[in-house]
Order: sequence, then C-alpha cells, then structure tokens
Amino acid sequence: MDHDVERMLEQMEVRGLAPRTRRLYQRLIERLAAFSGKPACEVEPMDVERWFLHLTRERKARAVTRNQAAAALRFFFVVTVPRPSVVAAVPQAKVPKTLPDVLSAAEVARLLAAMDSLRYRAIASLCYGAGLRISEACTLVVDAIDSDQRILRIRGKGGRVREVPLGDRLLQELRAYWKAHRPPGPHLFPAVGPGRRTTISPRSVWRALQRAASKAAIEKRVSAHVLRHSYATHLVEAGTDLRSVQLLLGHSSVETTTVYVHLTHARRADLPSPLDRLDALPG
Repeated sequence: MDHDVERMLEQMEVRGLAPRTRRLYQRLIERLAAFSGKPACEVEPMDVERWFLHLTRERKARAVTRNQAAAALRFFFVVTVPRPSVVAAVPQAKVPKTLPDVLSAAEVARLLAAMDSLRYRAIASLCYGAGLRISEACTLVVDAIDSDQRILRIRGKGGRVREVPLGDRLLQELRAYWKAHRPPGPHLFPAVGPGRRTTISPRSVWRALQRAASKAAIEKRVSAHVLRHSYATHLVEAGTDLRSVQLLLGHSSVETTTVYVHLTHARRADLPSPLDRLDALPG
C-alpha cells in the first residue's frame, strides 16, 4: 500500500471517520493514482480534471459518487499531503433532489415472509423495525441489545450513540436468530467463512433482499436503506413528530428528516376521498 494512503487511513481513523468511509476514500485515491499513472502524492490539477471527466463521461458516475470522490481528494490533498491547489477547482456536483422509495406495510410484511434465512430476516427487521442503517445492523454488538429495558443502543455516524425502542416483533426475530445460531464473540452477525471481515457483508444482505423481493413479487426498488426510509415514513404517517424521528434515525439535523414530511404528502394521493365513500351509503 502507498505510504501516503496508509497515513491517510490513520488520519481518518484518528478523526473518527467510519470504517466504510475510510475504505471508500482509500479506493478512490488509489483509482485516481491508477488513472493518472503516478503516485497519489504527485497528481496534478490537470490529472484530477481529466479523472472527473472520465468519471462523468466514461463511467457515467452519479453526482453522489462524484461528490464522494471530491471529498476523498480534499481530505488527501488538504490533510495528508498538503497541496490544496490540486483540489481548488474540484467541482461539487449538483445532486438531484428525489424522494426515496418507500414500501407499504403490506409490502414489508411480504418481503420479510419471503426471507427464509433467520440471519437476513433479523437484519431486515432491524432496518425496518428500528430504522438502523445497514452498517449499523451488520456491526451490531450483542451488548447493544437491552431486552429488559426494550431498547437498542446504537453507535452511529460520528460515533454518536442513540437509543431506539426495541419492539416485541423485532425482539422475537432477534431471539429466534440467536437461539438458532448462538454467534460467538461480541458481534450479533459475524462474517461467515474465511476473509478479512469480522461482520456480515452489507452486499450479502442486499443480495438476500433482492431474492426475497423477487419471491414476494415486489416491483419497487428494495434495499436496507429503503427499509429504513419506510420505517421513518410510517412513523411520520402514524403521527410521530419530526424531532423524535430525527433522534431515532440518528440525523444530526432535523432538516435531513423533513424529507419524510414530503414523502407523506406524496402518499396522500393514495388516501380515499370522502366523496367516494358516498357510493357505499345505503340508498
């Protein structure tokens, strides 16, 4: 591994960046170096410009992906190798504002019923039943589950800890999985088979969700993130205030949570009109 990239990983760890973010930034810096044919520390502004053009034209990278690349470069050339002029002209792509996909309660029920694996059903239940991010669900430790107090203590982004209610159905799913597998070690979902990972892969969860969605004949896009969005949207629809939803999701700002108000507005088109009910009245 390049010495500067290794140092960047150490600097990110000291600053508390999530392991997933650290791995992503490492991959992006290594890809830039491979594209330019130079060590990362010797990359010039023109190399960066050509790489972003390559990402946009050839790779068809989404705006979110290009912004992640920009963030990785800024960290590397501002913190690790102080050459801020290299990234002075790095563009910030405009991300189109779209409403996230949401499953109905009936679709969630069909999805969970179609999951044969206790392990994957437990993880999906955590995402929908407690609003966990996929990274939080995959790395959940056994000690985070307080079945007496009926809460989950989740360490989320930036190391912030939040408490989430542990409902009866979710507790049943977790207990069923625990009784069947009794995983050793601190993690509830340790990695299966040899490899460097200590916990289950988010990618394997995604594949399990795709199989279940196909089996349940769900045509909407399905992912762990969609389950988390569905959790939040259904809470708002049930009358939960935005501040509470913000705390449950672990959002640093309530502004991030307001998207679920827009979602519930969009879904109001599904509500029946009182006028339509007149036809059901006795003559």
